[in-house]
Amino acid sequence: MQTDLRNRDLIGDLDFSKEEVETVLEVAFDLKRKRALGELHPYLRDKVLAMLFFFSSTRTRGSFESGMAQLGGHAAFIESRTTQISHGDTEKEMGEIFGRYFDGIAIRHVDWGIGNRYLNLVAGASRVPVLNMQCEIYHPFQILADLMTIIEKKGRDLRAKKMVVSWAYASSYLKPVSVPQSLILQMPRFGLDVVLAHPPEFKLMPEIMDQAQEQARKYNAGFEVVDDMEEAFKDADIVYAKSWGPLLTTQDAEEGKRIQDQYKNWITDERKMRLAKPDAIYMHPLPADRNIEVTDGVMDGPNSVVYDEAENRLHVQKAVMALTMR
Repeated sequence: MQTDLRNRDLIGDLDFSKEEVETVLEVAFDLKRKRALGELHPYLRDKVLAMLFFFSSTRTRGSFESGMAQLGGHAAFIESRTTQISHGDTEKEMGEIFGRYFDGIAIRHVDWGIGNRYLNLVAGASRVPVLNMQCEIYHPFQILADLMTIIEKKGRDLRAKKMVVSWAYASSYLKPVSVPQSLILQMPRFGLDVVLAHPPEFKLMPEIMDQAQEQARKYNAGFEVVDDMEEAFKDADIVYAKSWGPLLTTQDAEEGKRIQDQYKNWITDERKMRLAKPDAIYMHPLPADRNIEVTDGVMDGPNSVVYDEAENRLHVQKAVMALTMR
């Protein structure tokens, strides 16, 4: 167990070693047990977290605010448009000043080519840990929650379990690529055989693909890429199907929407789920475009674990905050 995570940033999924991730999960399971039993756990009494949002949120804001309160501290919600960031506050100033006001800085910034750089510049100037609530490249807390959920449902030995990470059609907007990228980086480290499925225009970042293949080799796990959703679903133990934009093909919203609309048949429905193993679990970070991205029958069906997955955001985030902000 790696116990010294004090003052560590978590921006990319590989910032924590596999052993450090295991420590986070161990603490998360303990905090979940304490929450269930009503045992107080104010490990961050009088600590304050700045939550800086450049992008809207439901589960992320709710779980971080609630988590800090349960740890005995406070979370300050800061919406970028209500600050002086648009009038001249630089990343250095945010890191220097918020690092003196607060005990941790959590940021969500998913603008393409901007968000991850912003987080790293703030972290470079901050004396307190910087936590990535999602950027355009990574979504580490979502993936920690996903991993916790998979362990709960499939056990701790995940070797030779097949996990499908599939693109799915959505009509709402061109969603970030950060969730699938973080999934393919983290899951092979725990022995899962990952199959990534997407249409040709929806590729992920080449450097992330290289890192995912490296992690799969290092941990003796499978990593395969296919362009057929049904082929990917066959005999899967875990189905994680969600939309992301064709952002490496085009950053133009109209062109991206035109490309996306060619693949309306990439929906997770009951027929496709029957291609997976009978006890396969369906996962999604939410929100999902119901009956467009996934049918109600799958989302609300017996194989769905989306609400357990959402709950586990709370527990893993509390674990990381407790370990880094002490």
